[in-house]
Amino acid sequence: MPVSPAYRPEPHFFDLGDEYGDAVRAADFPQAILRFRNDRAAATVGLETLTDAEWVDHFARFTPLPGQPGPVAMRYHGHQFRTYNPDLGDGRGFLAAQLREVPRVPAASDSALTGRLLDLGTKGSGTTPWSRTADGRLTLKGGVREVLAAEM
Repeated sequence: MPVSPAYRPEPHFFDLGDEYGDAVRAADFPQAILRFRNDRAAATVGLETLTDAEWVDHFARFTPLPGQPGPVAMRYHGHQFRTYNPDLGDGRGFLAAQLREVPRVPAASDSALTGRLLDLGTKGSGTTPWSRTADGRLTLKGGVREVLAAEM
């Protein structure tokens, strides 16, 4: 993958420890076809140089991006069905990468801390330890709805 000078991987979540997430293996999608990509959003994290084949490789076959350790299903806790549950987690998606955003306005210095830290996550990418009895997949309708909501 030809890496843009703006590409800045910063996988800090993965350094927190095993109690915060579980390494996962994505489902296999051998007939994946690229139907949509947001080039403007890709440029904000230095991924504008990816070819269509590389998009499929990284976001449909889930080959880790350079400097990223691989997908992890995040653990969390909270209220589910009006009851506190300390044992929740991502059941059909995972954190694929953490990248530093390209600042819109040039910073006074080239500090690694300029720009926001962004998470690249997936949905419908297969089972995780938190999938319970489900298959970890996402319907086309659900996927289109999520893309439209993210693009608004």
